[in-house]
Amino acid sequence: MGSVGIMESCKRYALFILFCFVRNISTSVTHYSIPEEMKEGSVVANLATDLSLDVKTLNQRKMRLDIVANKKYLDVNKETGELYIVEKIDREYICNTKSICYLKLEIILENPVRIFNIEVEILDMNDNAPQFRRDVIHLDISEATPKGERFSLSNAVDPDVGSNSVKTYHLSESGHFNIEVQTGRDGSKFAELILTKSLDREQQAVHNLILTAVDGGTPARSGTASVIVRVLDTNDNAPTFEKAIYNVKIMENSPIGSLVIHLNATDLDEGSNADITYSYSLYTSEKTQETFNLNPSSGEITVKGMLNYEDFRIYDMEVIATDHGANSLSGQCTIKIVVEDMNDNHPEISIKSFQSPVNENIELDTVIAVVSVSDKDSGDNGVVDLHIPDNMPFKLRESSDNYYELVVSEPLDREKVPEYDITFTVTDRGSPPLSDNETMTLELLDVNDNVPQFPQSFYTIRVMENNAPGALLSSLTAFDPDLHENQYLVYFILEKEIANTSMSMLFSINPENGNLYALKTFDYEIEKEFLFHIEARDSGSPPLSSNVTVHIIIVDQNDNAPVIVSPWRAHGSVVEEKIPRSTDKGSLVSKVIALDTDSVHNSRITYQFLQVTDATLFSLDQYNGEIRTMRMFSYRDPRHQRLVVVAKDNGEPALSATVTIKVSTVETAVKAYSDMTEVPLEYDIFSDLNLYLVIGLGSVSFLLLITILVTIVLKCQKPKPSKAAPQCRNSVISERNSTIADSTLVSNDAYWYSLFLAETRKGKLVVRQPLPKGSRYIVSSIPRGTGLTETSDSAASTLQVGI
Repeated sequence: MGSVGIMESCKRYALFILFCFVRNISTSVTHYSIPEEMKEGSVVANLATDLSLDVKTLNQRKMRLDIVANKKYLDVNKETGELYIVEKIDREYICNTKSICYLKLEIILENPVRIFNIEVEILDMNDNAPQFRRDVIHLDISEATPKGERFSLSNAVDPDVGSNSVKTYHLSESGHFNIEVQTGRDGSKFAELILTKSLDREQQAVHNLILTAVDGGTPARSGTASVIVRVLDTNDNAPTFEKAIYNVKIMENSPIGSLVIHLNATDLDEGSNADITYSYSLYTSEKTQETFNLNPSSGEITVKGMLNYEDFRIYDMEVIATDHGANSLSGQCTIKIVVEDMNDNHPEISIKSFQSPVNENIELDTVIAVVSVSDKDSGDNGVVDLHIPDNMPFKLRESSDNYYELVVSEPLDREKVPEYDITFTVTDRGSPPLSDNETMTLELLDVNDNVPQFPQSFYTIRVMENNAPGALLSSLTAFDPDLHENQYLVYFILEKEIANTSMSMLFSINPENGNLYALKTFDYEIEKEFLFHIEARDSGSPPLSSNVTVHIIIVDQNDNAPVIVSPWRAHGSVVEEKIPRSTDKGSLVSKVIALDTDSVHNSRITYQFLQVTDATLFSLDQYNGEIRTMRMFSYRDPRHQRLVVVAKDNGEPALSATVTIKVSTVETAVKAYSDMTEVPLEYDIFSDLNLYLVIGLGSVSFLLLITILVTIVLKCQKPKPSKAAPQCRNSVISERNSTIADSTLVSNDAYWYSLFLAETRKGKLVVRQPLPKGSRYIVSSIPRGTGLTETSDSAASTLQVGI
């Protein structure tokens, strides 16, 4: 066909097909049809318009064209969205003898991921003329051949398809022969030569015929072959087969040399006319002859080449049995070999799109990957199933035929699983099944979704008092399982004021590592505990935080020595006590009271003699500090006794204080009545708590009595009327045997002791003898806060002083 015809055909197809497409809704495939042999650069269609895409976003969405199983004949212009020809397309080269020829394309876009399936049908043009395999066809026909006998002729081959392929055959004019056009199973046309009139070799030994093959194109093309028929002498019996048609099934991948069928033809003639040779007819394709071997002597057909069901499924062949007669005769049969499929092709996986890394808080049902699967086998062998491991927070969702989307099915947590190795496994349904797999790694990006955590919700820290400023108290470290800035923690103290003092003035914390320091020296006697909060905050956006309660307990040290508060004395002076020499056994001489401001354990005080003039004369209660006589004084005992009492606390090491008491005995004017002397009671051993309370109560009572004493002195010193002696309210001493409650009276007047006896354990002042009316007695000091400063005359009946 000339170039003018080709151009006219191209114009006709271009006007009808160009820019047309058909959208298959069920398969979502866009169809285009173009003629073959289009020039390079020719525009097929505008994909942006046909697929409703924004041309401006094609570059941003990384639009690309993927041609399935073919070289790149087409491409897409990302600026205009046009699909154009890159290389001239030869339909016969691409699709060979297929009746319908498609180029399958995929348009892939991202952000979001979309895949469009495109099918471009390549339409055939009548650019090839029919050709015979042989330019000359030789036929030997016996003159005894009956009228109507048929002879196979070599068929013509036209690479074009459809109406452009071989349509019919024409035979040159002949008085003995005619042809009949037959149609094969694949639609191809072939001619059989028919003997219409008996041959007479003597009249014409050779018949020269011209066989013309014509295709159905416009304009039609044709090809010719010479048919030379030689008329042979009579061999009147031709070989015959048991069947005219044989149907054989064979499994693909059968080993080379495997027997397919054993043909057996018979000839009624004898001798050389009965010897048969088997051969393929000219109708048998070269592909068939390359795949199967025919033994010319035995008629056995064996496998010669590899059988692949996916490439070729049915083989048609025609076998001729020819005798060895002078005028050989032949018979023929048709054999149809059907190749049966076996599961010999592994399924295939293709990752079309995969997003990694992704944020760990990615929404559910988000598409992570798009995967396609395929299998070249047929039937159940070609049916494939795709799956992923069950223990993953993902699922597969089929989007179209053999296309699957991998979506998030459960919340992701990077702190539990930082990445996933997702294995896609595709398995066919053959027996045995075949499979393939592809593993992709999905990385998770961290988000700030974890609050810093302290190992404990409450910290108790014991700090020994007298600590050095800046001393490390403890390290309060929190943990955040997030990454990078989301796990960088900053520590600080939540402000809280105690007695107008901010916590930040007492403590500091290292913002980087949580080390807690003391900013001052603590004194247990002033500050015993602190309660505040420390917060740990990460550096994420937004930041997350948590806090912990810190309880600082100041631990007491034995840093305060006992202080002796009774008997009172000036600093460094010796306490003097005077008692009657006639004092009975068990009489109270004095009582030592010491206070310690340390804690209970360190403030527990015991008393003991450090020095004593006569150890047999005095006893000291180690718990309450009372000094009593162990016996009465004798004339041999010195008048002055020196007692050194030490008050020692229970600390480690123990601290102590001492007091020196000088006890002097005086003669009494009148012997005190024995019945006035009270027998001392057995001391009680106080518990720790009771002792602490008694000491505290005594201290408060001491201060109160001092206040009352000062008040009474001030009132008594004011001028009074001359008629009556001054009276001090609640300060009257009665006659002998009267008492003063709860006081320890000390006087520096020796005569005073002849009149009074102070029983401190019972808190009584006992009158030893009748007092002269109108007499006055001055008490130099009254410890323990009784408030008594002076005594009145004896006209009154009783002196009663309350604490």
